Amino acid sequence: MLRTAAGIAQEEGVWKLWQGATPAVYRHIVYTGVRMVTYEHLRDSVLGRAEGESFPLWKAVVGGVSAGAIGQFFASPTDLVKVQMQMEGKRKLEGKPLRFRGVHHAFLKILSEGGVRGLWAGWVPNVQRAALVNMGDLTTYDTVKHFLLLNTTLVDNSVTHSVSSVCSGLVAAVLGTPADVVKTRIMNQPRDKQGRGLLYKSSMDCLIQTVQGEGLMSLYKGFIPTWMRMAPWSLVFWLTYEQIRRLCGVTSF
Repeated sequence: MLRTAAGIAQEEGVWKLWQGATPAVYRHIVYTGVRMVTYEHLRDSVLGRAEGESFPLWKAVVGGVSAGAIGQFFASPTDLVKVQMQMEGKRKLEGKPLRFRGVHHAFLKILSEGGVRGLWAGWVPNVQRAALVNMGDLTTYDTVKHFLLLNTTLVDNSVTHSVSSVCSGLVAAVLGTPADVVKTRIMNQPRDKQGRGLLYKSSMDCLIQTVQGEGLMSLYKGFIPTWMRMAPWSLVFWLTYEQIRRLCGVTSF
């Protein structure tokens, strides 16, 4: 991973490591906003968590999976643009012309070539991945945090939040990496004029082809960089989110 990063920095410049940062921010505004509101609503109003009591794991799983799937569905167009723009560096090295001049141009070009349906290309593996990642992230953080509060001497502070976020980042990486491999391959495959993929018929077809052709462990290609990305992101997000809630006078998550 470090050699790859060094190679990109040397051949294309350090700033290319942040290729796709703008659509990534757009994605998280939609994705994180929707998933957090959805999970908390499901947990407190639909699944009926009582304050100060343990919350059944299966209910936390249902909430995490549902929130992740809904959030990612709404954010799929921005995720597609992010992945496509991150592939521009590879096209440049291969001597191919660049396809996009910026985020808005990418949106418009994808829309003109594939229609509205084209903006949701790969949404099924996207949603499947987000469901698994949030089963790891939201479910683990919520479960570990309240387990620590109810069964240890730890109080609701940054230490508890940090321990919970470290656990959530690791579980999210373990559950999400296989889906991430499938999602990336589906979103980067060539498409016909109707926006249909030419290599894989579905996420299950991509999964089967990958395992048959490259072995089961191929689903965990990129696990270390995925974990190294998710771990600090999870730590920063949860610590910041909890502090913002406290400053706004909202109860802890």
